[in-house]
Amino acid sequence: MVLLIQHPVSAASRKIRLLMGEKKMLFILREEEPWKLSEEVFKLNPAGELPIFLNDGQVLAGDYAIAEYLEETSPDIPMIFGEPKQRAEIRRLTDWFDHKFQKEVYRNIVQEKVHKRFACGKAPDSRVLKVGLNNLVFHLEYIEWLLERRQYLAADIISLADLSAAAGLSVIDYLGGVPWEDFKNAKLWYSKIKSRPSFKDLLKDNIRGILPSPHYANLDF
Repeated sequence: MVLLIQHPVSAASRKIRLLMGEKKMLFILREEEPWKLSEEVFKLNPAGELPIFLNDGQVLAGDYAIAEYLEETSPDIPMIFGEPKQRAEIRRLTDWFDHKFQKEVYRNIVQEKVHKRFACGKAPDSRVLKVGLNNLVFHLEYIEWLLERRQYLAADIISLADLSAAAGLSVIDYLGGVPWEDFKNAKLWYSKIKSRPSFKDLLKDNIRGILPSPHYANLDF
């Protein structure tokens, strides 16, 4: 049985959970707080980052490495597919949400609202939150632009790029910070992702001390 050491506030953890769900894998979760990692986490992954994938004594760390490993070892339901150009586009957009979105949106919103609160008991800086929310609008505009050309972000069927984007947005959505009503195409796309069986357990997630937004678990929101 696969064990994934993760935390619900970690977008990278959510991405791997979605990927394993899409591949219909059985796995169990163990929670570690990103702001107070145990010594065991550093022994398993010296980088001190989540998620960590364990299976029959094998340890994989880093969501990029885990995702590529799952693609290679569970190829029946691929999330990176098509000709080389198509595969490159999936990887490009996956990288966009794994890194650019995380740097410009997640770091300014989630780390301020959650990490800062539990790591040092401080209130979020409203100036930093404003930057994150402004950046979020830019990313939603880009999602809208992509969806005018495709059914999903990188192709006409779901790919790893969609899982990465939905993982990051779902954390922001939990906190109630996504202006969905201003982005109809993005809202419809997110609703489709949210309705997939792989997303079911994410909707049950609970971040200690922070209630989810009222619409978070609603499929029709």
